[in-house]
Amino acid sequence: MLQIYNSLSGKKEPFVPIHDGKVNMYVCGMTVYDYCHIGHARVLVVFDVIYRHLRHIYGKKNVKYVRNITDIDDKIIARALQNGESIEDLTARFIKAMHEDADALGVLRPNSEPRATRHMDQILDMIATLMANGHAYQAENGDVFFAIDQFADYGRLAKRNLDDLQAGSRVEVDQYKKNPLDFALWKSSKENEPAWDSPWGKGRPGWHIECSAMSTAELGAHFDIHGGGMDLKFPHHENEIAQSEACTGEKFVNYWIHNGFVRVDDEKMSKSLGNFFIIRDVLKQYPAEVIRYFILNSHYRSPLNYSDENLDKAKASLRGLYQTLAEAENNAGAVDNTDADILAQNPYARGFFEALDDDFNTPKALSVLFEISHAIHKSKETTEKQQLFSLLKSLGGKLGLLQAAPQAFLRAKTANDSLSDDEVEALMAQRNQAKADKNWALSDQIRDQLKAQGIIIEDTPQGSRWRRQ
Repeated sequence: MLQIYNSLSGKKEPFVPIHDGKVNMYVCGMTVYDYCHIGHARVLVVFDVIYRHLRHIYGKKNVKYVRNITDIDDKIIARALQNGESIEDLTARFIKAMHEDADALGVLRPNSEPRATRHMDQILDMIATLMANGHAYQAENGDVFFAIDQFADYGRLAKRNLDDLQAGSRVEVDQYKKNPLDFALWKSSKENEPAWDSPWGKGRPGWHIECSAMSTAELGAHFDIHGGGMDLKFPHHENEIAQSEACTGEKFVNYWIHNGFVRVDDEKMSKSLGNFFIIRDVLKQYPAEVIRYFILNSHYRSPLNYSDENLDKAKASLRGLYQTLAEAENNAGAVDNTDADILAQNPYARGFFEALDDDFNTPKALSVLFEISHAIHKSKETTEKQQLFSLLKSLGGKLGLLQAAPQAFLRAKTANDSLSDDEVEALMAQRNQAKADKNWALSDQIRDQLKAQGIIIEDTPQGSRWRRQ
């Protein structure tokens, strides 16, 4: 049975959907004012694997995955003013870039991608309800705030009481708030800012209320899973719980899932430290599946240390699996990629899915892939090799891995490689001719030249072939 570590309870719990056989999941997506960075890549890949596994358990049609887009907030407004472009043009450009990056990483599109600016009616309705039931107030400057001292359970996600939160508060100081932890639901209109009409005057929504409005509009007042990065746990997700439950009178979410932080060479990733990497730049250096493997080789709740060394290790490990597939394909022949469900009685498949059932333990699931790889090398039976080949491809696909043609992946050129495919092929042709002429010295010279460029040659009874190291 699927077990999920619930940030709300602080422990693993059996996953029981609200509606039998159906799952609703909401994940906080991107604020679209810049290119996605490696921290965003972790959120995209982690919840992509969670989505894939839920679909494996409950069926594709029975899982609804909603990942929102924040297309209006302070950072977006500031960047549009800085660039001298409209907010619509800015957000459209970076939504397109976000989709390009997610697609490149093999991330499945969610079922729905609601945008904050398209849910203004729901936002206004929620604020009006909170005002009417005494959970919100309008300050002298026109802003509307949520009154956290009117919500008895505030702090239960962060597992801190109100006094502790107030003492350690680092939230923005505002002279118009009744409590420093009160947060904005509606911000009154300012010069050079977009504004919508409301009962409290022209203005725009606060960030937190946007997610509550979008999630409940898509999934209802009470749904199964809410996810996002650990940095959103407080105050964003804490505020979502407070305003949503104060508005609807129902429990908001049953299971909260938070992925860990990304560090760079064991330091916190931040623009101020200059250790900030955007996805499309990393994709120039490493194949997309290498980045996926690197992310999944750490448990989603653990810190992830980004470094060239760790990416190189991920590349070497993944290439090892592809090398196994290439050899099996060459020796046993390619077969249809049989779905792993058909092979459910296979002990490797059982171990793989048991790992994912244990709070999405992707490092353990990856270790099963290497067990299969080892079994392929040991096997002497063609039929068994074919079945294991199929199983390795199929289980890898559950993680979004091993879906390229093996030889194509092994030959794929990245920015770190100096020789193009055509240049390698030309040298291979020269070496083949040298071998035909029995010019062994030239043949060895070309082999060594290619090896120095990271090209490995394998001489087989079927002829010579090459791959990148």
